[in-house]
Amino acid sequence: MSETAQATAGTAQAPDSNRWKALTFIALAQLMVVLDATIVNIALPSAQQDLGISDGNRQWVITAYALAFGGLLLFGGRIADIWGRKRTFVTGLIGFAGASALGGAATNEAMLLGSRALQGAFGALLAPAALSLLAVMFTDSKERAKAFGIYGAIAGGGGAVGLILGGFLTEYLDWRWTFFVNIPFAVVAAAGAYFVIREPAGRNRSPLDIPGVVLSTLGLVSLVYGFTRAESEGWGDSMTIGLFVASAVLLAAFVFVESKVKAPLLPLRVITERNRGGVYLSLGLAIIAMFGLFLFLTYYLQIVKGYSPVKTGFAFLPMIAGMITGSTQIGARLMNRLPARLLMGPGFLVAAAGMLLLTQMEIGSSYAALLLPAMLLLGLGMGTAFMPAMSLATLGVEPRDSGVASAMVNTSQQVGGAIGTALLNTIAASATTAYVKDHIAGATTQPQQQLVQLQAQVHGYTNAIWFAVGILVVAAGIAFTFINAGSPDATAAAAGSLEDTEDDVKVPVIAH
Repeated sequence: MSETAQATAGTAQAPDSNRWKALTFIALAQLMVVLDATIVNIALPSAQQDLGISDGNRQWVITAYALAFGGLLLFGGRIADIWGRKRTFVTGLIGFAGASALGGAATNEAMLLGSRALQGAFGALLAPAALSLLAVMFTDSKERAKAFGIYGAIAGGGGAVGLILGGFLTEYLDWRWTFFVNIPFAVVAAAGAYFVIREPAGRNRSPLDIPGVVLSTLGLVSLVYGFTRAESEGWGDSMTIGLFVASAVLLAAFVFVESKVKAPLLPLRVITERNRGGVYLSLGLAIIAMFGLFLFLTYYLQIVKGYSPVKTGFAFLPMIAGMITGSTQIGARLMNRLPARLLMGPGFLVAAAGMLLLTQMEIGSSYAALLLPAMLLLGLGMGTAFMPAMSLATLGVEPRDSGVASAMVNTSQQVGGAIGTALLNTIAASATTAYVKDHIAGATTQPQQQLVQLQAQVHGYTNAIWFAVGILVVAAGIAFTFINAGSPDATAAAAGSLEDTEDDVKVPVIAH
């Protein structure tokens, strides 16, 4: 048996009876990170008024988190490989709790923005470490399906949970509690991880690739900031264009450097394997569609339908229920029987069908007749697709690469979320402006003008959702064409037969 195979086998046995306890704390940490991406959204108007943040600067409360998180994820994944996954995970949790305390106690704009950037930086440490721990602790195909079913449900539904929790905390307590609520999450997860998780084998102790860290961080920050700036300043803005050009140059230089150095930050073998490449690409596209939809539905329910923050949060419950069902009852049960593409592709198409229903939204649309079935379909589809995607993204990776492979999953999600919010919001805004221009002349009274404004907003949302439907169809196409891995049960036998004949090759759990 090869050294890697032995390491993998040792990794699978090391946690033993504690691995399911460990999953509890890993899942808790992942929930905290994912819900934090949306929990602040509902609290933002209150925080803005309380701290005197200008309209021009309020976006930085969201952007500072996204930039630090998205830009540092690859670095965080590599740190987990070098320093140890457990140590990185616990450090990330403690740092996240401290940054959250700072944000909740913020007395001015700079303090709040600084705390959000720190949250993103520590999130970039703990998120890849969490997924990496799962990847190396759960190697049995059936156990892996259950573990990633739970993880996938949290990764998919955490954003919607954040909207509910954010609504409750803002309406009944104070916006500061959207920060303080992270502290008990982080403390419990860190304490549990410290006492329960044992550091798995297979660390990569190669020297850190400093040029790779600098190029990847600057390239990803430029990309995320470019899309964020496009939302506020427009696609033709010279600074926006410059950021996209800089991002392309920096990321191209990063790929070139990674192909030459002995110990790369991102070994190209991680992303050039067609199954993982297909997962990263299709997952990123699905997140683009999904995060934009969260934004539109939140505004539609609160502004057009007049829902309170709490009622808006509860309106997302069917989507969460659908995601949990799709992930744990469909994805986890079928992952060992069907190839991943036959879960991911149809899952994205079912989600696209849910979004297609939402293109029919009007001012007076019924929640029960239109939004409820649409959210259920969207949740079921995304949950079914997310579970095998999360598992496949780290399946067959050498233990020494598990941290950076996990970071790529989170990077595709974070970058996809930033792109989706900016891209779809820009499309919606343009359609809204055009609608008002075409219809405002016929509105002679104030009530008529207000009606036109509401109709214009809904028109903008539905236009953008059409694009989201197309993006999900493309994601399904990529899943069907790029991903050719068989079911884990079927490929395990192939792995065993190849293991003895190819001593220097990793245990091949992905069949072609």
